[in-house]
Amino acid sequence: MFAKSLMNKLKAAWLPLFLLTFSVTAAAVPDIQHWTTARGGRVYFVATEGLPLVDVRVVFDAGSARDGEKFGLANLTSGMLDTGAGDWDADVIAQRLENVGALLGAGAGRDSAYITLRSLTHPDKLAVAMATARTVLAHPRFEAKDFEREKSRALLGIQQKGEDPGEIAEIAFMNALYGNHPYAHPADGLKETVEKLSRDDLVDFHKRTYTVKNGVVVIVGDVKRAEAESMAEQLLADLPEGEALAPLPEPVARQSPETLKTAYPSEQTHIYAGVSGMKVNDPDYFPLYVGNHTLGGSGLVSRIMEEVREKRGFAYSAYSHFVPMRVMGPFMVGLQTKNAQAQEALQVALKTVQDFIDNGPTEKELEAAKQNIVGGFVLRLDSNQKLTAEVANIGFLNRPLDYLNTFTQKVQAVTREDVKRAFRTRVDMTKLQTILVGGGTR
Repeated sequence: MFAKSLMNKLKAAWLPLFLLTFSVTAAAVPDIQHWTTARGGRVYFVATEGLPLVDVRVVFDAGSARDGEKFGLANLTSGMLDTGAGDWDADVIAQRLENVGALLGAGAGRDSAYITLRSLTHPDKLAVAMATARTVLAHPRFEAKDFEREKSRALLGIQQKGEDPGEIAEIAFMNALYGNHPYAHPADGLKETVEKLSRDDLVDFHKRTYTVKNGVVVIVGDVKRAEAESMAEQLLADLPEGEALAPLPEPVARQSPETLKTAYPSEQTHIYAGVSGMKVNDPDYFPLYVGNHTLGGSGLVSRIMEEVREKRGFAYSAYSHFVPMRVMGPFMVGLQTKNAQAQEALQVALKTVQDFIDNGPTEKELEAAKQNIVGGFVLRLDSNQKLTAEVANIGFLNRPLDYLNTFTQKVQAVTREDVKRAFRTRVDMTKLQTILVGGGTR
């Protein structure tokens, strides 16, 4: 009762807070400038004021979906960029950045790989930071000794994930959903594939995918347009021009439901269940996103949490979410629960999903979801780093430049019928892929 009473109070307080937040959000949406360099590099720039900082993100179509049969290649390539570049080893690179107070990072997922740079805008400090990033980006050494060390680390990480029932379940779920598609394998690869990787594999992958036309540059900070143009040119100067890679193939949706149970000596069973969901630029993006906020995406106040945790105490956390990707990403329901009640908890969660598909949200739930999403939108833009990530998504995923400006309006425009139609069309429970890992004995 206390939780419901508190929830009602929060909902009552949301409207005035929402109206205030919406006005702040509308004023805070940045102006995104976009241009293409002479060599075909796409650049996105947002000028900010107040702090003498600039954040840079260079994103390439070089994620694990581009591994081919060499699973783990993209991840290992990204991880080795700053282990040595040009005339510098890792220690020299770190010292150069430390001396000017700059931070450099790199990472890779299924769809993309990236490097990030944060620097002060003082000309002398920025010059050193940019020169370092330029060299790391275009001239990684991939030294043999560094390669063997990082490869060993990658294999150790894979081994550790193989001992985690949650990781085992996630890997099995993506494999069940995607089969032979490039999304099926884990981004860090498999033991048998990583063991076979060579230094030449990394060199070839970097040369093919880290190119001017296969990526985007995002610059957000207290610099002028002319400075941003110069920075972009400098970052891309040593990269081959290349070409954008061909689009990924569309996944072939599973046509029948399957359940895979894997015994593991754990006290709890980890559960994933789902189907193909949506793309990043999906026409049903907003109805699915807003609808799922009510179903399982809003934490303690979602329907799945209410049914699985609050009413029955089956799990500490239970959720649903769409994972929008460049081609069809998954819709998934996840939870972990005591082994003895795994089947019952799963059935409660899936029944909740089916009820939502059949009936959609109530008007009250829909309005609360909209207010919560719009009210929290400003937090997605409240730092240079967050804004840089958002703009990078716009550029890399070819979203319209006004995506952030129109986001709240598109959320507000979603109706109950939109949600019901989208869920009935896109979440086919007769094709559900279900993974359970746990229930074994020690």
